[in-house]
Amino acid sequence: MMPGDCSKLSITYLYAMIEATHINKSFGDLQVLNDVNLHIQPGEVVSVVGSSGAGKTTLLHILGTLETPDSRPETRLSINGTDLMSLKPKALSRFRNESLGFVFQFHQLLPEFSALENVCLPAYIGNKDKSSTEKRAKELLDYLKLSDRFEHKPGALSGGEQQRVAVARALINNPKVIFADEPTGNLDSSTAEDLHQLIFKLRDEMQQTFVIVTHNEELAELADRKLIMSDGSFL
Repeated sequence: MMPGDCSKLSITYLYAMIEATHINKSFGDLQVLNDVNLHIQPGEVVSVVGSSGAGKTTLLHILGTLETPDSRPETRLSINGTDLMSLKPKALSRFRNESLGFVFQFHQLLPEFSALENVCLPAYIGNKDKSSTEKRAKELLDYLKLSDRFEHKPGALSGGEQQRVAVARALINNPKVIFADEPTGNLDSSTAEDLHQLIFKLRDEMQQTFVIVTHNEELAELADRKLIMSDGSFL
């Protein structure tokens, strides 16, 4: 199946992977999100595009539970059937660790730790067993063609290698959704293309769901759906 082929998504699911309705967000007098509604199916790759200041990253942070939407009676947000609006902070943090993965533009790897240690961190935070965590981390790094980079620290890795380590870290806890904020924004065109292929390989082989904020038009067009934001709403 070619990237962007939606044929596998014709299955009828009992519920969406992500259901977000009436999402609003303001900072003081600035309204950043205006009554956003979004449903994403399991295994779907969705890109979110728009000009700077359109609200893309704020929406991604709210969907990823890094920020909270404005409190309104009609607001709903659930992932994989879990009502996130009803969770208390400790339970929400646990859900984020266990069910969500994140990939950022500048990798956000800890420079003092090796590639293997960086990948293991979310599992350690979740109190996973050290031996099984390292085994899975090595399997992921091998899958991402980094088997010879286990002990390398970020400073000894190329930009593309660092981003693949970040992808492995996002996958370590078997997340339901990976949220990616400009994942190719700091990569050259060839390395960005490699990451595009990896995203759809993960979708096809692991049924991984992705929500990707991007200015990369090629990546946006490859997605199963491209959503355009303007002034805090979808066009």
